Amino acid sequence: MSKDEVKGKLKKEEGKIRVDAGKVTGNTGQIIKGEAEKVKGKIQEDVGKAKRKL
Repeated sequence: MSKDEVKGKLKKEEGKIRVDAGKVTGNTGQIIKGEAEKVKGKIQEDVGKAKRKL
């Protein structure tokens, strides 16, 4: 597993936590930021997988 894959997975998990916290507190801004963070993490993870396959 590459460094990008690990960082991407961590970023996705941080995004999930932020979304959950935003839902609990009713903070729409945190939910949006969390969703964006999850997307960034997915992209970073996919880039890491692609690099590894080369």
